[in-house]
Amino acid sequence: MPPSSFAPLNFTRYPEEEMRRRARAFLEMIRTRRSVRHFSSEPVPLDVVETAIEAASRAPSGANQQPWRFVLVTDPEIKAKIRIAAEAEERENYERRFPDEWLHALEPFGTDWRKEFLETAPCLIIVFRIDYGFENGQKRKHYYVQESVGLACGFLLAALHFSGLATLTHTPSPMGFLTQLLNRPPNERPFLLIPAGWPAEGACVPVLAKKGLDEVLVRA
Repeated sequence: MPPSSFAPLNFTRYPEEEMRRRARAFLEMIRTRRSVRHFSSEPVPLDVVETAIEAASRAPSGANQQPWRFVLVTDPEIKAKIRIAAEAEERENYERRFPDEWLHALEPFGTDWRKEFLETAPCLIIVFRIDYGFENGQKRKHYYVQESVGLACGFLLAALHFSGLATLTHTPSPMGFLTQLLNRPPNERPFLLIPAGWPAEGACVPVLAKKGLDEVLVRA
């Protein structure tokens, strides 16, 4: 969607101490974000989820083509169908497709092909990438789709966590069954499945060590 005109930038420049406070506050908030595999089935306020999706839709995208679609699933029957299809693919992955090296990397996390969270989480957000659109009846290829949708997913995870909801990033591979189950058109391809909701009572997560700043930052 190209711009129709240009307008002055709405930008607030903060004093340095305020900048440091804000940066530290965001870091402390995002440090508490964890992937959750055990969800409560208790419903969550869907307007909160929809607001987070709206925030995700504000992510930057190549040529402002906004090549994403967010499908919010709360229907128990649809969630059950997604679980059945996802577990079928994941069972093939764990028992036949995954190389030993990948299975060894996953072993400490205790995951397997069973994905109960696809039914117990009160909502599933399936993010689709839109590889092309149409303008005046003509097919129009989208550019930087992978990068753009990845940015939107990052916005979405941060917004959901900031709102107080637990999330998980799930990529049952291949994911073509989601296109069929959710009746999406051929130009939309599944990118990421995000269960969201409250953590189950007593939910545990792995004790992990994240890399420090000096391990991920190169000053040039």
